[in-house]
Amino acid sequence: MLAKLTSKNQLTIPKKIIEKIPETKYFDIELEGDVLILKPLILYDANTAAIKEKMKKLGLTEDCVAEAVSWARSK
Repeated sequence: MLAKLTSKNQLTIPKKIIEKIPETKYFDIELEGDVLILKPLILYDANTAAIKEKMKKLGLTEDCVAEAVSWARSK
């Protein structure tokens, strides 16, 4: 399928493609060589106050979270 880049660097994704990934509003974009890869992302609303309260109850700190994220990214 053909997609055209506008003068404002916007790209319209063809309807036939979007219909296969309903409710997708965000994409992770990568460039591998001369191939552009769009990966659909699903974002979830988070209640940060509830998350912080749960962390407090579990005895977790922001450093624990940073360590966990670092560990997960290394896998």
